[in-house]
Amino acid sequence: QVQFVESGGGSAQAGGSLRLSCVVSGFTFSTNAAGWARQAPGKERELVARISRGGTTFYADSVKGRFTISRDNAKSTAFLQMDSLKPEDTAVYYCYVEDSFKRRYWGQGTQVIVSS
Repeated sequence: QVQFVESGGGSAQAGGSLRLSCVVSGFTFSTNAAGWARQAPGKERELVARISRGGTTFYADSVKGRFTISRDNAKSTAFLQMDSLKPEDTAVYYCYVEDSFKRRYWGQGTQVIVSS
């Protein structure tokens, strides 16, 4: 069973920074992709960032240049560094991992609130 421990969410002022962490267990983290998605109230969940097992990254246009995804395979941990935060970044952020069949397993989510 895949398990997630997400941390780092909270409140920040616009222009500030937060760093999300996601520790994964019960899954072969090092050989699979990981990523982050978010869901704001009344909106659909959107992919924010993804990192392949080889370190190739993808970012949504809305966060490109402000967010950085990284991974520590030795610790089975994914990170999302969020800088220059905007009020529209307010959402629940979900960590996920993706197996070789492209199935995604999701964390429980962590709330991020950005005030102007």
